[in-house]
Amino acid sequence: MIRIGIDVGGTNTDAVIMDGPRVIAGVKSATTADVMSGVVNALKAVLDASGMKAGVVDVVMIGTTHFTNAVVQRRDLAPTAAVRLGLPATASLPPMVDWPEDLKQAIGNHAWLAHGGNEFDGRVISPLDEKELLGIAAEITARGINSIAITSVFSPVSGEFEKQAGAIFAKALPDAHITLSSEIGRIGLLERENAAIMNACLRDLSAHVIEAFRKAIAETGIKGRFYLTQNDGTLMDAAFAEKFPVLTFASGPTNSMRGAAFLSGVSEAIVVDIGGTTSDVGSLHKGFPRQATVAVEVGGVRTNFRMPDVFSVGLGGGSHVVETEHGIKVGPTSVGYRLVTDALIFGGSTLTTSDVMAAAGRADFGDRSKVAHLSPDLIARTQTRIMEMLEDCVERSRLSPEPLPVIVVGGGSILVDGPIGGLEVIKPHHFAVANAVGAAIAQVSGEVDRVYALAEIGREQALADAKQRAVDAAVAAGALRDSIEIVDVEDVPLAYLPGNATRVRIKAVGELHVG
Repeated sequence: MIRIGIDVGGTNTDAVIMDGPRVIAGVKSATTADVMSGVVNALKAVLDASGMKAGVVDVVMIGTTHFTNAVVQRRDLAPTAAVRLGLPATASLPPMVDWPEDLKQAIGNHAWLAHGGNEFDGRVISPLDEKELLGIAAEITARGINSIAITSVFSPVSGEFEKQAGAIFAKALPDAHITLSSEIGRIGLLERENAAIMNACLRDLSAHVIEAFRKAIAETGIKGRFYLTQNDGTLMDAAFAEKFPVLTFASGPTNSMRGAAFLSGVSEAIVVDIGGTTSDVGSLHKGFPRQATVAVEVGGVRTNFRMPDVFSVGLGGGSHVVETEHGIKVGPTSVGYRLVTDALIFGGSTLTTSDVMAAAGRADFGDRSKVAHLSPDLIARTQTRIMEMLEDCVERSRLSPEPLPVIVVGGGSILVDGPIGGLEVIKPHHFAVANAVGAAIAQVSGEVDRVYALAEIGREQALADAKQRAVDAAVAAGALRDSIEIVDVEDVPLAYLPGNATRVRIKAVGELHVG
């Protein structure tokens, strides 16, 4: 199978073409302001480098930071109606109660509480009131809102109320984008609701972005199927991604970590992915990023969908280097995709980490004569500061004193020379485009997160039921049933609930079915 993997970063758009497990060619192309022309450039460049014709490509996988950036930068977000089913319960904590004020205002701060919802074991809190929902629909119409997020209490246990409410709103507002929280988040009302609201406010943007990706792929003559990578390192097809853009959050770092594991052949390690603007650091376990066990904040909002336990620091190949009275300051500001115009070695006027590496003889690009004036002392102190920043990152990612290797990938890995904090550093072949490799090798997953009352159903039966649901979800997402394996099983007794309640979370992963 011929696959193309693309990763759209803040500085570069990387692309690789792979034949099965073999990397045929990899290229870096500057990310453009409109992004799409950068994707077209990368696709054309990687096809040229491989000598292959566009018609032989079976699948294109894209990882993008579009939707994360939209939330972080508070731009391109649609006004959204947050409707929660749960009265008389939950009234003391209204929707978006923990959101930053500027983000709340960016999507209009429209929220309604209605009757409905379930207890943890599926018992009804209060019946759904269609008349009440039609009244809310009329208010949503009057405010000109086109995106609705519906959240019901304990909907991962029973999603019926959300489905019924969704059908009522779809009939009343036929053109509205409707997001049901049970299709996105896990158990945990506020975090799941937050994820649903975020997803709803991105639906207009996702339709625009994914259509633009489709056009970019068609423009290069590729007829193969198109997928986006999601935040657990697996794939979703374009139509699914259009409905659930929020699932792409953190897919960039995840792709890099999966690519690092694949290229190095190491499945237990710390990965440092150094781009042009940031360095992302996380741990690999069985070749997948370790998942965050606590609620993860995106743009200041707590969410609980699957996210890699990765953190970012403002250190990259385009990071500004400034001499202050306290010493050398590296980052967090960066010239980003303007590196090739703003850095000293390219005739610009901004001192960056790439300039320092070129002056030190560690980078072979640009015009080294333009940094000949940099003093050996400045170069040495900058290199020391960079290594201190990386050592801090690696220490934060270590869970045990075991000497795990550090896999360094990304275009900015010229910043690393030698061990980090005494740990062995691995720079695999094609390290600069590891993120695109991670996208190209991505598999398909299905996940289930439910509460079972073990007094009614035994533990083994509960696990078997959850595993079957996870496998079915993976098949529905496009996985080959015969290739599916269970990669994560978690069951946690909930002592505060009656009936010997246990929360079961299971993830199944399989190879993409191309037919």
